[in-house]
Amino acid sequence: MKIYQIREMSTEEIKKRIIEEQKNLMDLRFQHELKNLTNTAKLRLIRKDIARMKTVLKEREMQEAKNSKVNK
Repeated sequence: MKIYQIREMSTEEIKKRIIEEQKNLMDLRFQHELKNLTNTAKLRLIRKDIARMKTVLKEREMQEAKNSKVNK
């Protein structure tokens, strides 16, 4: 998933997607341990997607804090 796609999503959508991706990552880790996972690059891609989504959430959080501080 590209960063511009994540930024187009709402905050709630991003939070739901993070939870889904974390579950997916856990399933892939189990498959990897059981030697059933053929494409191990998926692990890395999902971890990076989760990190991108968390980064966008943090940016939004910091922007809201900055805006509320300026409005006081």
